[in-house]
Amino acid sequence: MEKVILVINAGSSSLKFSVFELQDTGEMRVRAVGQVEGLGTAPRLKAKDGKGQSIADECWPNSQVANHAQALQEIATLLRSRFAGQVLAGVGHRVVHGGPDYSAPLLVTPEAMDALAAFVPLAPLHQPHNLAAIRAVQAVQPELPQVACFDTAFHRTQDMVGQLYGLPYEYYERGIRRYGFHGLSYEYIAATLPTIAPEIASGRVVVAHLGSGASMCALLNGRSVGSSMGFTALDGLMMGTRPGNMDPGIVLYLLQQDGLSAKEIEDLLYKRSGLLGLSGIGNDMRVLLASDAPRASLAIDHFIYRIKRELGALAAVLGGLDALVFTAGIGENSARIRQLVCKQAQWLGIDLDLAANEQGSARISSAGSRVSAWVVPTNEELMIARHTCKLLAL
Repeated sequence: MEKVILVINAGSSSLKFSVFELQDTGEMRVRAVGQVEGLGTAPRLKAKDGKGQSIADECWPNSQVANHAQALQEIATLLRSRFAGQVLAGVGHRVVHGGPDYSAPLLVTPEAMDALAAFVPLAPLHQPHNLAAIRAVQAVQPELPQVACFDTAFHRTQDMVGQLYGLPYEYYERGIRRYGFHGLSYEYIAATLPTIAPEIASGRVVVAHLGSGASMCALLNGRSVGSSMGFTALDGLMMGTRPGNMDPGIVLYLLQQDGLSAKEIEDLLYKRSGLLGLSGIGNDMRVLLASDAPRASLAIDHFIYRIKRELGALAAVLGGLDALVFTAGIGENSARIRQLVCKQAQWLGIDLDLAANEQGSARISSAGSRVSAWVVPTNEELMIARHTCKLLAL
């Protein structure tokens, strides 16, 4: 019987999944992709097969599918009907934070779950839901092997000096250091560049993962040597609802002068800031780009400004720049944002090809551009599937 791998990426109000079939050649073929969205409000399951044809579009009352465990049950019902003749060999999960000890994918054990739960305060938007999905699978099929793949792991190649904060050294020893995130996305890009753009694969590359969560990573010969995010996923670029890099004294001010509690500050920084906070309209870049409201333009301008600053910093870490790569939702789909970023990066040697950019071509810089610019779709799910197969020796 053919074997399949299930990949789960659990968010705060959604549960994304992919099914990969193991081929005799060792390659994996996607058989289904989908998600349950609107958990807690208006749950809906949408899924397509490997050819992009719809195989499910179903809504339920919130009382029926109110959490990740119930959403997983609905996904399992769909998959049993579609893949009745195949064996589920394992489940791979995206887990955002692996802390200082987990620098590679990990076979889930009770001890590992206890350790990963300790990192919930470092990624409160993601870690609790990542772990909830693992527990939901354990409750249904406790014998099924599960693999945790960490967003922080890819960045563990960075030099210690770049991981430090200017705090007493014992804090570093306790695990307070720069971790970096979106590592599964960057790992996929690094693995794909030798095929898509071999001329830059071993060079000095900055990858801009621009989505609702946004960050940038400096790659040297395919290895992470610098990243915009640090101890938590609040650092670096401004994001959909997160402010990105800010003076830590602001937190002290809000505690001392405004009397905000830690929980109120957490809510402010994770849910009410970023594009949403500046614009007062929303956190969806598509909505802001279509708006003529002055604060929508202000939010976009600040988003670009922060990218420009981080690009300069990461180019300095690399000692120069050979290429800039755009990926993730905004990076892959918004020609306007790519154009604005490249305009601000002309001083680095990027000469944008406007037509190629509008078309979303792989290379969007001119032939004579000293620093090239690219659009490379990411695939975190495939990266997780590969790790799961390798760890389980499938």
